[in-house]
Amino acid sequence: MSKSEEDKPSRSSRSTSKILDVSMLEMLVCPLTHTSLSYDEKENELISRAARLAFPVRGGIPIMLASEARQLSEDEYSGT
Repeated sequence: MSKSEEDKPSRSSRSTSKILDVSMLEMLVCPLTHTSLSYDEKENELISRAARLAFPVRGGIPIMLASEARQLSEDEYSGT
């Protein structure tokens, strides 16, 4: 492996850098209801069932602003 290849982040470290850290999820709560959140890996969102909102995660950073959240549909809220 060349020196330049050693300096580059591996493919796996680049791809996981955008995934939310699980320990961070344990510390975060919904800014509106102060209830726990769940992480939707497929949509890359933090879900507040109490507020019926989905907060986006961009570049591994949760955007915890109500103005950036989207409303959960009835199907998403009910879990079907």
